[in-house]
Amino acid sequence: MELELIHQKNHTIRELRVMLDFDLAELYGTETKYLKRSVRANIKRFPSDFMFELSKSEWESLRCKNCTLKIGRGQHSKYLPFAFTEQGVAMLSSVLHSERAIDVNIEIMRAFVIVKELIFSNKELTQKLQEIETQFNKQFDDIYEAINYLLKKDNQEKQQKNRPEIGYKNKK
Repeated sequence: MELELIHQKNHTIRELRVMLDFDLAELYGTETKYLKRSVRANIKRFPSDFMFELSKSEWESLRCKNCTLKIGRGQHSKYLPFAFTEQGVAMLSSVLHSERAIDVNIEIMRAFVIVKELIFSNKELTQKLQEIETQFNKQFDDIYEAINYLLKKDNQEKQQKNRPEIGYKNKK
């Protein structure tokens, strides 16, 4: 199974990396209703940090963002999808008993690890950029201060040159 395909089916919802029930059903080679039925039959295995149902607004936002709307009658589920975190996906393998479910689950776990590594390396890069920005901002502050000092000094000199002379003037 291609890791890129799994990566494309990862979404960030409620600041969590998740996969949706219909994507998992497709990967596992089953129908969404059977996957949901298995989950509901074993609901104690899926606490809220493993799996949650999307709110209507979350689902609408996700559909609009990813253009998942298909044309035609019967193309859309009337139920809101379940979102599975990494732990929830791992738990699915204990609920879905097939060789394909085990193989797919292993590939999904690998994809989650790669995504975590990318996020971590991105955070490190962001932190380094912020450190550099802070360092250069301090240096630029010093430069701006020096420029402002020179501009003020220059303005003072110009003002002194434009002043009328005071005192006795000799007309020769």
